[in-house]
Amino acid sequence: MFNIGDLIIYSEQGICHIDEICEKTFMGVTRKYYVLHPIDNCRLEISIPVDSDKVMMLELIQREEAEEIIESFKLPGLDWIEINTFRMQTYSGIVKQGDRKEISKIANTLMVKKHQCEALGKKFYEQDNRLLISIQNILFAELAMALNTTSEEINERITAMIAEKERN
Repeated sequence: MFNIGDLIIYSEQGICHIDEICEKTFMGVTRKYYVLHPIDNCRLEISIPVDSDKVMMLELIQREEAEEIIESFKLPGLDWIEINTFRMQTYSGIVKQGDRKEISKIANTLMVKKHQCEALGKKFYEQDNRLLISIQNILFAELAMALNTTSEEINERITAMIAEKERN
């Protein structure tokens, strides 16, 4: 169970702050809820049942794991899946599971593919780009928080690693 004041990763919203834990009644059923907001959108209030098993809420990673994840960008990512719909299903399924090391492999794969497309003057598939942006927004923000830096710095560091890997 999380506590008031905790920072967590919530689904596609990214890093959120737990503001309150309270009871709420919806449709005649009273349950305990986390009340949270994304750290980059204080106006958005989200209520999640404490006992929900359908919602992904994760503790933030620590510094050591963040460093491991960044170093993993020096390695190959996942195998590229040529069929667009199968690729999106597979990659999105992995992202929904919330394992940051696996998510970083997808980011790695997509960043390499985007770099290759740009080098050849080709267009990067829009669905892949949207998934990559979503992953970067959430994962890079979490890495930045764990390493006490900015998402931009994380992006620059990883982009440089990918470019170096592509040159070799």
